[in-house]
Amino acid sequence: MLPIGERYTWQRVVSALRRSLMLITSMSLASPAFSQDVDSTRSRTVVEGLMTVTNKGISNVPSITLGKPAAILNVSIARSGFAFEPELKYGLNGKPWSFIFWGRYKLDRDKFHLTIGEHPSVNFKTITVSVNQTQRDVIEARRFLAGELYPSFSVSSYVGIGAYYLYSRGLDPDIAKNTHFLALRTTFSNVPRSDGYSVRFVPQVYWLRQDARDGTYGNCILTFGKRDLPLSIGAQVNKTIRTSILEGDDFIWNVSLSYSIK
Repeated sequence: MLPIGERYTWQRVVSALRRSLMLITSMSLASPAFSQDVDSTRSRTVVEGLMTVTNKGISNVPSITLGKPAAILNVSIARSGFAFEPELKYGLNGKPWSFIFWGRYKLDRDKFHLTIGEHPSVNFKTITVSVNQTQRDVIEARRFLAGELYPSFSVSSYVGIGAYYLYSRGLDPDIAKNTHFLALRTTFSNVPRSDGYSVRFVPQVYWLRQDARDGTYGNCILTFGKRDLPLSIGAQVNKTIRTSILEGDDFIWNVSLSYSIK
């Protein structure tokens, strides 16, 4: 039998998983009614995955940055504009970091693109508690519900601009109840080189507000890969411009190695 603290933790995880299953079911029911493709024989299910290992797990929200080596699995199951895209993140020490279960709808009209999404998620944190007068480490699960809106415009085949907004609601005590994230970003995607390699470069400036505190940050992601090769190398830098949010470092960076599956 698990100690009381651990039982309570995993009850939260089970609750989040149930919410994600309800979300998948609602998406499945909605898909026939809102499908962009009139001829269902032309629609197909696309399954993709990305496995990443990094020397430091980074989040744009300082309170859920891991700051240690991590492994990340991204999966996308898409059909007729709808997608289920879970993100499973673990520290390389075997402890869970966060589980995010995205449900998204993606609309593409010529050069205009719109993504609408929502998710339940669980972020994990190791805390020390007293059990039968003995101090021990327990993994605490912190639950969130969030929604996103991402309109973007393709300036050219390789350049896009957009504004990204996310609202997150914390469901447990001692965490931020209301988080607002607003980013202005430019995407230089799959820029080709004469030697067969390609570069993806995504700089952004974002504003973050957690309850009564806020801050402004700069972030940049650079990915370097070779066409027809599933491996890629990436790096990320996050810099604080101004903040009253006390958690996190003013400057943090990482490097990563990714393997894509299609």
